[in-house]
Amino acid sequence: MEGNGTNRIFVRFFFVYVFFLVMGAVGIAGIISVQYFSKDKITAEDIYKEQVLMPMRGSILASDGSPLAVSIPVFELRWDSKVVPDSVFQRDIDSLALCLSRIFKNKSASAWRSELVSARRSGNRYKLIGNRNVDFGELEEIRRFPVFRLGKFRGGLIVNRDNERVNPYGHLAVRTIGYLNADGEGTGIEYTYDYRLRGEKGLQTVHRMLGDEWIPVNGAPARPAIDGYDIRTTIDVRIQEAAETELRAQLAMSDVFEGGTAVIMDVKTGAVRGIANMYKRRDGTFDESYNYAIAHATEPGSTLKLAALAAMIEDGHITLDTPVDGGNGEWYYAGNKITDTHRGGYGKMTALEAFEKSSNIAFAKMITESYGDDPAAYISRLHNMKLVEKLNLDIEGEGYANIVTPEDGSWSNSSLASLGYGYAVTLTPMHILTFYNAVANGGKMMRPYFIEDFERDGVVTENFGPTVVSGSICSKSTLNAVRTALRGVVTDGTAKICDDKRYAIAGKTGTARVATNGRYEDEQGFRHYQASFAGYFPADDPKYSCIVVLYTGKTKGNFYGATWAAPIFKRIADKIYASHPEWNAPLSANGLTPSDNPSIAAGLAGKNSLSADFMPMKSRPHTKGMGWVRIDNGDGSGIPAVSQIEIERGIVPDVSGMGVKDALYLLENEGYRVTFRGSGRVSSQSPQAGTALGPGGRIVLTLK
Repeated sequence: MEGNGTNRIFVRFFFVYVFFLVMGAVGIAGIISVQYFSKDKITAEDIYKEQVLMPMRGSILASDGSPLAVSIPVFELRWDSKVVPDSVFQRDIDSLALCLSRIFKNKSASAWRSELVSARRSGNRYKLIGNRNVDFGELEEIRRFPVFRLGKFRGGLIVNRDNERVNPYGHLAVRTIGYLNADGEGTGIEYTYDYRLRGEKGLQTVHRMLGDEWIPVNGAPARPAIDGYDIRTTIDVRIQEAAETELRAQLAMSDVFEGGTAVIMDVKTGAVRGIANMYKRRDGTFDESYNYAIAHATEPGSTLKLAALAAMIEDGHITLDTPVDGGNGEWYYAGNKITDTHRGGYGKMTALEAFEKSSNIAFAKMITESYGDDPAAYISRLHNMKLVEKLNLDIEGEGYANIVTPEDGSWSNSSLASLGYGYAVTLTPMHILTFYNAVANGGKMMRPYFIEDFERDGVVTENFGPTVVSGSICSKSTLNAVRTALRGVVTDGTAKICDDKRYAIAGKTGTARVATNGRYEDEQGFRHYQASFAGYFPADDPKYSCIVVLYTGKTKGNFYGATWAAPIFKRIADKIYASHPEWNAPLSANGLTPSDNPSIAAGLAGKNSLSADFMPMKSRPHTKGMGWVRIDNGDGSGIPAVSQIEIERGIVPDVSGMGVKDALYLLENEGYRVTFRGSGRVSSQSPQAGTALGPGGRIVLTLK
């Protein structure tokens, strides 16, 4: 019996031993299989990897350094519904749904609840949260929401960072700033200088930690990302705003317009201070989807009479006093009918008067009499004045300027006469403006440019600036003559609407029919027009040159530069004039003498000084380091008395005599809710100063 019991125990231990031996062998075999034979074996790549470091795209800046386009961090939100404990989900789902409905505003709380419950039921581990990316401030708020505040591994909130390109000024200069899409296509500065803006990617080695977190490996070779360059442009925000506002307002006055452009240039340098392009969309609104200014080459019409006048004077064919007969308003040359808009014609006049009145007949006669025997001489003169010179602009899209020549197949017997009043030549608005700018600049032609410099961390790394195209487009005597003629257009000619006693404007109106499919008028009598005005101001010491061009759709009406383009020019010039105090006469006080110590509102003195330190005062108050103060001049001594305003938690402070901004800042920082009526400084408050009032209490201010 005893032997049999021992045998049974031995057998049991044997089987247990064999079982564990087999299990151990299976485990070892499994490890070997996973490590060496399985497709899912753990490798170094599962623990270590190379992580790409993305650079920050450079900003595009206005001439004063204010941002026109910047990259800001934005965040895509996802949710891992599986990691949230059941008890937490059941308790907080309603609160979370309510919070999400309030921040995204695209669904009700009940709709959000249904969506979250559905995602959890289906086991969605990467559920998109929201209808848009959120900014950093919103992200910080969302991280405090119920469920999400438990963190990634219990609340399930997954945050993916990205950068978004924004324009702090909205659509201001949007065409010049441009864009770049995911396929590398785009326009403007964003596209032309992408290689400078995008920076250089970096690389670092990271290893995986518990919780699937990746951290950099200390000591491993790394290449940091290099942020892109900032690009400072020539754009002046105030001038740009004026150009866009006035152009849009004028285009809205008639449904016939299909687009327009306005460009303002610094006379001395050629820097483009403002450029607006408006193109009509199908819904009737205008956007900047097409850059007329630099890309749209057309026959300019009468604005080109400036070049014709300069050429004829420079070559000695005429002076401003040369007589010319405009006749009865109709003249035939080489079988081509040429007309003037004035009914009955202009009759006999001087070359100056012909320019001021913009007579097509007079200029056709003068140009054919001057160059009829040698048309190539006139064309050569236009080339010498760099009229059709390639501008080599620093943004993409420059249109092609061209003059018809006798060697071209399109040259006809009437082409020379057409050249005299702005046809048989195609130019972009930027080409025309560059020529007018040269006249304003004493004959020196400057290349238009948009980029001042490249910067990194505020330090200029590459500087650009003015480039001279021609040292002199004509002689000084010719220049003086054509400047006299341009001023005459405003004082006595077609652009009287631009005359202003405060500052002088010089310029030329232009009206041209635009050829469509080789014809200026279709079978039904419809035409396309462009109305323009080009000039500069102040005429006696030019600071800015400007061109405005409007383009019509099909019409049977007439659209003249004097009526439609010149008013835009004038309003833009007025806004620029108003922002340049050096052009304005000093304001007169009408004999009034300011007080020795002007009244100063109560407010925050600051750590160093009050604004009174910069005012002309007989006796200066001392406020250094005093915080909130009140300054009183009422004691008759003429010496300002300064008293400190007491701030005590839970007690309403005295804000009488403060401006509304200071009063709101002080009271709201103390936790009060504030409303006010009237304007000026605080004259009374309710409750009165010194009243006990806890945070959240309501205070009403009366201003006078």
